[in-house]
Amino acid sequence: MRMMLRAVMLLGALMGTGLMSMEAAHAADKAKSKAELHKSKAAATKKEKAAPKASKSKSKSTRVARSSKSASPVAKSKYAPVGQKKKVSPAFASDADLWQDHEHLAVRSGSALVIAQDSGQALYEKNARAVVPIASITKIMTAMVVLDSMPDLQAPITITDDDVDYLKGSRSRLQVGTVLTRERALLLALMSSENRAANALGRHYPGGLPAFVAAMNRKAASLGMARTHFEDPTGLTSNNVATAHDLARMVAAAYRYPLIREFSTTSGATAEVRGRELEYRNTNQLVKSPTWEIGLSKTGYIQEAGKCLVMQATVADKPVVIVLLDSVGKQTRIGDAIRIKRWMESASVSGKPSPA
Repeated sequence: MRMMLRAVMLLGALMGTGLMSMEAAHAADKAKSKAELHKSKAAATKKEKAAPKASKSKSKSTRVARSSKSASPVAKSKYAPVGQKKKVSPAFASDADLWQDHEHLAVRSGSALVIAQDSGQALYEKNARAVVPIASITKIMTAMVVLDSMPDLQAPITITDDDVDYLKGSRSRLQVGTVLTRERALLLALMSSENRAANALGRHYPGGLPAFVAAMNRKAASLGMARTHFEDPTGLTSNNVATAHDLARMVAAAYRYPLIREFSTTSGATAEVRGRELEYRNTNQLVKSPTWEIGLSKTGYIQEAGKCLVMQATVADKPVVIVLLDSVGKQTRIGDAIRIKRWMESASVSGKPSPA
């Protein structure tokens, strides 16, 4: 019995020891697995924290590359001021897209029109079909009718009392009795809006002044200027009227005359008047600006018409005709022209120009 009891006790001890060993081994394995799991999580966390730095570094590298690309030298332009680089305009929107965003342009002239010269599309218009006095814009038609008659441009013409403005009382440095060539008279009429020169050109037309005015109206009709009427070659009368759309047609037609382009954009010239050299300047100050590329220009003013300006110009690499009529204030028409230029230059690829 005792022998049996001892055997049972010895067997229990052995089994207890085995169980303790198994529990210890299990605990060790569990601790080892927990340690490995903690180590794995720590490694993952470290990798995750490092990832944004790499991304940030990559983004910075990309920005440097883009900045380096955009900093490439800008090609020089003959229209840029000396010592400066001309700002490169973004790609120009289509005519239709630009027209859709024309409300961003604030023009202060009473009537205004911007026409794409190549397509004939109106990019902007304001009261452009209103019939209004056009003042010395008339002289563009005067120049075309003179040149259409194929006259001798070196032939002398004389300023007489018939050329004196008794209607408005405007001044002139071309005194009665002054003799100048037809070419010089045409230059002064287009460049500095010389009224006596313009009237003398009409008087020396075959058939005299009445035949000249009739030819002006025929020319207007042939160009499709249906709402235009002329009564004199100077524009001093408020009965010389047109719409902005009609004047855009006239400017486009006049642009085909090389002499009109040259004379209307000449910044200054001299004329000999009774033995004295007199200096004349262009009435449009923009023709001297290095930021403008103007192919034809004419200003006008009488009280009934307000300040007027028409131009053919290349803006944002696009040829356009600009008509500004009935401007109030000395610089309003110039300011409007500048606003139009900025509006066109701000046009984006998507056709969404910024407000001027």
